[in-house]
Amino acid sequence: MATVWNIGKHCRELWHQVDNSTKKVEAPVIRKGYLSPNFSLQELTKSQTATRLGIDNTPTEKQKDALKALCLHVLEPCRNNFGRSFTPSSGYRSKELCKAIGSKVSSQHAKGQAADFEIAGIANRELAEWIRDNLDFDQLILEFYNPEDPSSGWVHVSYRADAPYVNRKECLTYNGKRYSKGLTVE
Repeated sequence: MATVWNIGKHCRELWHQVDNSTKKVEAPVIRKGYLSPNFSLQELTKSQTATRLGIDNTPTEKQKDALKALCLHVLEPCRNNFGRSFTPSSGYRSKELCKAIGSKVSSQHAKGQAADFEIAGIANRELAEWIRDNLDFDQLILEFYNPEDPSSGWVHVSYRADAPYVNRKECLTYNGKRYSKGLTVE
């Protein structure tokens, strides 16, 4: 079982769970401007489209808390498991940015709950399967993956920490035309 950080109210209290035993522990050191030990607010909000169009892509405190939960529950465990640093290609998107790129304003990206990423040298299907088998998540999508090119596409994953909501652990594959259930490749 992977290490999971459960976030208490406003990310001030952390609980560590390993092999079904839970204990309160010291929070990891998080530097100023960072959401977690290895992921900064800047890298989870950076958008070339927002910069080019002059769109403010600054999250609210509630959205920052959601990003922190996403980093601690999904991104950090992926980094630790595969032993490689990476930068998400997409994280938080303001509603204005969602409209500008043709995304839904109800997207989990707009709530700070989702990120798109890949890890260099790791097949995206392998990454998605590891997340599915080891982490808690709301939605996991293997997007634009081609089995003939293991580095093709990317992984979209979301995490919700807004109790009493329970993460769905929904797995999908998107081939550019339609979604299919599970991590399937046609």
